[in-house]
Amino acid sequence: MFIAMNRFRVKLGREADFESVWKERDSHLNEVAGFVSFRLLRGPSNDDHTLYASHTMWTTREDFEQWTKSEAFRKAHNEAGGTRDLYSGPPNFEGFDVVQEI
Repeated sequence: MFIAMNRFRVKLGREADFESVWKERDSHLNEVAGFVSFRLLRGPSNDDHTLYASHTMWTTREDFEQWTKSEAFRKAHNEAGGTRDLYSGPPNFEGFDVVQEI
């Protein structure tokens, strides 16, 4: 298994807008081989932002990498540039190979 996470620092007061963008978009993830699951996580807030993380599970790292090169990926992200005002900086990607699962 491979877990791909993006951390987002969402400006205070823009959380509902950010969540709507994710809930209303068509991710096209179910069209891609190796996709297992997706979760959008809301974390703590501080003085200027609320932390969110997108969390996808893939059968292999290679499946995730193929997703990033696919037409489904391009379709899912084609409007991403129009939401930059929601963020305090760019997202931070983190990828993890699962070494133990219980």
